[in-house]
Amino acid sequence: MKKIHFGVIKFRKTVVNVLIVAIVAIISALALWGGQMLVSTSIVSGVYYNGDKNSKNVSLMINVYWGDEYLQPMLDVLKENDVKTTFFIGGTWAVLNEDMLKTIYNDGHEIANHGYHHKDHDKLSEQGNIDEISTTHKIIKELLDVDMTLFAPPSGAYDKTTVSVASSLGYKTIMWTRDTVDWRDHDSDLIYNRAIKNASGGDLILMHPTAQTLEALPKIISWFKDNGFNLTTVSQTLEANES
Repeated sequence: MKKIHFGVIKFRKTVVNVLIVAIVAIISALALWGGQMLVSTSIVSGVYYNGDKNSKNVSLMINVYWGDEYLQPMLDVLKENDVKTTFFIGGTWAVLNEDMLKTIYNDGHEIANHGYHHKDHDKLSEQGNIDEISTTHKIIKELLDVDMTLFAPPSGAYDKTTVSVASSLGYKTIMWTRDTVDWRDHDSDLIYNRAIKNASGGDLILMHPTAQTLEALPKIISWFKDNGFNLTTVSQTLEANES
């Protein structure tokens, strides 16, 4: 009886060990495959979710598609703290807010493309993508004599056609590392925490010109500076990735 008992235990242990080895092998294979897919997608797609993680550069990417009542105070905060960043501008907004657009640019900030009508680009045809991006490009070129090179798809909606069109027009497609979701959640503490939590070099931090973002902005800037980060434009944050 004892022999049978120990034989069963030994058999069970063998089965368990074999299963563990098999599971580890499968997980390792999936991890390797997934890692390769991630790298491959990043290279092929030309979509940027962050800059160089080994740097201390981070960017506050500010998408602008409505109003201007909080923009000047935000610009004042940025100027007071000697921070330059990137504003992704919607074409329809630019047409209606030429003076504010020029103020942003004259303050030394980078100007980037956020499409014309704030459409979901993954639902557009090739020509629709071309029209949205190129129309905004022409408007900014006429108003500021600037050739933009960064495009942030509205709502983060893009597909292969979007990226291909953007690239053909001389644009990198920019997403974000972290989203403050300030357009929905009107809570300055929440916006602040989302901006800084688990922050690392190369972060692209998405925000908009809202009252609560304005309230949180000085604290966000102070935190990054106090923790040794360099707040700069998206192009500069991407530079190390390009070299």
